[in-house]
Amino acid sequence: MAPWPFGVRSLWADESHSAPGRPWFDFGIFAGYLAASPSTGSVSVGQSNAIFYSPSGAEAPGPLGAWLRRQGAVLLPCATEDELMAVSLRGRPRVIAFDARVNAPQALAACRRLKSDSYTGVVPSVIVASDDDAALADAFAAGADEVVRSSLNERELLIRLDAMLRRSDRDLVVHPSTRLPGAVAIEADVTRRLGLASSFAMCYADLDHFKEFNDRYSYYDGDRVIRILAKILHDVVKGLCGEDGFVGHIGGDDFIFVLPVHAMAPACQEIVAAFDLLAPYQYSEQDRRAGYFFGKDRRGQLHRVPLMTLSIGVVTNERRTFTHAAQVSELATEMKTYAKTLPGSVYAVDRRHDPLPAGDPGVPTMERAQAHGALEGA
Repeated sequence: MAPWPFGVRSLWADESHSAPGRPWFDFGIFAGYLAASPSTGSVSVGQSNAIFYSPSGAEAPGPLGAWLRRQGAVLLPCATEDELMAVSLRGRPRVIAFDARVNAPQALAACRRLKSDSYTGVVPSVIVASDDDAALADAFAAGADEVVRSSLNERELLIRLDAMLRRSDRDLVVHPSTRLPGAVAIEADVTRRLGLASSFAMCYADLDHFKEFNDRYSYYDGDRVIRILAKILHDVVKGLCGEDGFVGHIGGDDFIFVLPVHAMAPACQEIVAAFDLLAPYQYSEQDRRAGYFFGKDRRGQLHRVPLMTLSIGVVTNERRTFTHAAQVSELATEMKTYAKTLPGSVYAVDRRHDPLPAGDPGVPTMERAQAHGALEGA
């Protein structure tokens, strides 16, 4: 891969960092209900109901019934589709089991109806089917996440059901458009790093003038920009840090990436450079050549809207002591807000210390950096 066609320079109060010799981002690519445990950072699901749907009114068979009771605060029996949908829409259940051993067509129809709704469709659903191969195929065709046969031994039954929930939880903590993990996984990653007592940087990336871009073009074009940014972040962070780097998507145009402190500067430099190279090509030729377009503000007044830029707020635990992920997130949000007050695509790094003892002459400082050119001193 060819080196950058231009230099990437970062101006700091005390040092300069040269750009990496080659980018990690591959330009050729462009052809809740979960909660994290504050003590362990592991993903766990808030208690909710489990449902056993049986058109015949039968009870859940022994091992399945015991497993269902462990998943929800209450095991609710349902015998009609309308009752099932009403309960599921009021509060998304933890899991639903459908009894297709008797009156299979009704059970399969209920599963299809549940899965056709975007809200209830993500609920993990298991169908208890007969031993017939056709019944297995019909159950999966109805949208079941797992199918267990009547003759299945208890050990395999429990293994399959637990695996179904793990798959469901994994899918629920990723953003649907970027497939990046969301807030739950972000918190878990930061909590894990705090427990390891290792030096890391949390970086909060946010687009500037993204709303105006969406208003001028379309949500389809905006979603494309989001995917481009997600790919840049992922390729750069993973290219530099491998498994020691983490990239998450909070939602909209807000992203978090976490990586070792030593990789923070080169990663941020390359990210802002890659975005600045690609962003202009998301506009029409007329807007791209002008470098702006006219848009209306909240008062309906026309004003010049610059092309999109990227602001990144960075906080590290080098000079601060954090006890939980929320503290890191709060400070990263503060730094992101500060970065957005600076012109162009920038990353602003917090170099302030924890409160100093009385009489200590140390002065907290906030440093900032920008790709493409120099900034005045902070």
